[in-house]
Amino acid sequence: MANAIAILEPGYADYSTEESILSGHGLKVVPVGPHEDAASALQVINPLGVMVRERAMTSDLMDICPRLKIIVRYGVGVDNIDIEAARSRGIYVANVPDYGAENEVSDHALALYLAIQRRIPARDQEVRSGRWGVGQAAKIPSRENAMLGLIGCGRIGLATARKFRAFGFERIVVFDPFLDPGKAAAAGLELTDLDALCRDADVISVHAPLTAETRGILGADLFATMKPTTIVINVARGGLVDETALADALNAGRIFGAGIDVFEQEPVRADHPLLFTPNTVLSDHTAWYSERSVGVLQRNAATEICRVLSGEPPQNWVNRW
Repeated sequence: MANAIAILEPGYADYSTEESILSGHGLKVVPVGPHEDAASALQVINPLGVMVRERAMTSDLMDICPRLKIIVRYGVGVDNIDIEAARSRGIYVANVPDYGAENEVSDHALALYLAIQRRIPARDQEVRSGRWGVGQAAKIPSRENAMLGLIGCGRIGLATARKFRAFGFERIVVFDPFLDPGKAAAAGLELTDLDALCRDADVISVHAPLTAETRGILGADLFATMKPTTIVINVARGGLVDETALADALNAGRIFGAGIDVFEQEPVRADHPLLFTPNTVLSDHTAWYSERSVGVLQRNAATEICRVLSGEPPQNWVNRW
């Protein structure tokens, strides 16, 4: 197809935003459905650009697209794109880190915490089933003078810290080797190591990117050091947490609860261990979402395509050469 831009695994209500931007540059948007074979579809489309959400963009798929100039990830993380393969082929990879979702994601982290801390889903189910006044049968620890631990602290982590502080978390510790100490101090954050954070924090919220170094950063050894009253929140990437180890810790009562928005494999399979753990609140990778944020995300992703096809590098160029 002439001047086509492929969208792998489309999942938005429509693509009028992208179409309105790209059509002005003579480009046609071609969505590839989640159940379509990506290789076959891309071979037919032969796109100049690809926009992708969670689907893997491998070297094999790049080879099918000889005209491909840019891959844009709808969002921040690019672990589903073979960065080195794209670089070796001279294909730009860009992400969209600035679509304002730090507000939505930090809200979601706080919402998960409150639902778990106050056992809201369980109370709701009991009231609906005709039970009343049984709340004290399930212990709820006090969070007075509690400590929040952040694993990773970019814009989303900083927004999360501000909101938890309003709920009485005066002390906030951070494990982030890339966070400038001066910036941390200015925000009232204490830098610490991962072992100390997991041992001391009452609530642990994960906001790190998924890389070879961070994959499985929370595993059985660290769950074993946590307090029995600890809550774990993950609104970042699924592979950061060993999900089987987390389920084991919850089932054994080694930690109090967990709020999980992201999973290593999505959607989750019917026998996923976290579907059956106590005091666990799950959501479907929607912490980033609001009508405002998705509109900005689609607009910024399409703009990166136009920038490259106009002869400029992307503004948020990930695989620089």
